[in-house]
Amino acid sequence: MGPDRRRLTAKFWKRRLRKVRNRVASWFFDTRFGRELLISNIGPRVTSMTVDGGDHLMSFSPSDYIGRKVFRKGHFERDRVKSLIAVLKEKKLYRDEGVLLELGGNIGTQTVYFALDSGYRHIVSVEPDPRNFALLRANIAQNGLGERVTLVNCAAGETSGEIDFFLHGSNHGKSSAIRQSAADRRIVVPVRPVGDILADAGTSLDAVGLVWMDIEGYEPVACRSMERLMERRVPLYMEFTPVFYGAGAASFVQYLAEFYDECLVFFEEEQRQMKVADIPIDREQFDVLLLR
Repeated sequence: MGPDRRRLTAKFWKRRLRKVRNRVASWFFDTRFGRELLISNIGPRVTSMTVDGGDHLMSFSPSDYIGRKVFRKGHFERDRVKSLIAVLKEKKLYRDEGVLLELGGNIGTQTVYFALDSGYRHIVSVEPDPRNFALLRANIAQNGLGERVTLVNCAAGETSGEIDFFLHGSNHGKSSAIRQSAADRRIVVPVRPVGDILADAGTSLDAVGLVWMDIEGYEPVACRSMERLMERRVPLYMEFTPVFYGAGAASFVQYLAEFYDECLVFFEEEQRQMKVADIPIDREQFDVLLLR
């Protein structure tokens, strides 16, 4: 065999081996273990990625906990949205064509899921973290939801102004107005009362059919800014974190009980309906749906 023939043969087998390698790699990195290995080893030069979730696209930071979950599973707790909608319908508290107020929109996972899975005619999504907000805006745009979602880059509080806000390095969903670690980076973000946020979004308080809130310990402050909604007993779903509230956990429960009587508590192992006044404060974290 001459040199030219050997070169052609070598090129042929290199191409064949490359195709086999690529097919094997594609199969492997589409497995749960492969996706986890890939997302865990992406370098800092990659600042954002986009995955196809089937009925939507989701962009995220590969260095963020929520983004890594989206990459591995294809979604981030979408079942929570489906479960909540089912509960509201069962309790006859679901307001079709109402407005959803989302405090803590993060990168738009729940925002997109609500837009796809529910009949809420409009969503007002509030997110103070500038890193999350950029991705939230991108996710709403690339899914064609701009007319159904109003985005607001601020925190929800009792008065208008500015507050210190602390950026968590590895889990952007844990960024908060409450510092959780000495490593958190402090920035300043605007803060506005819920009533003002809704007014600027062209939404009346009477139109709000559900409040979804996940703001890492700032819930007591945000609640005081939306008492008019709570007086109407608008269903309010929140991440409830006694460890953040500290000595104020009991008083926060008493405060909520002034507006709502019944609630549904979502523990990891079960759902339990109870009086709002009986919400436990001896657990680290769980979700609560204030019903009526």
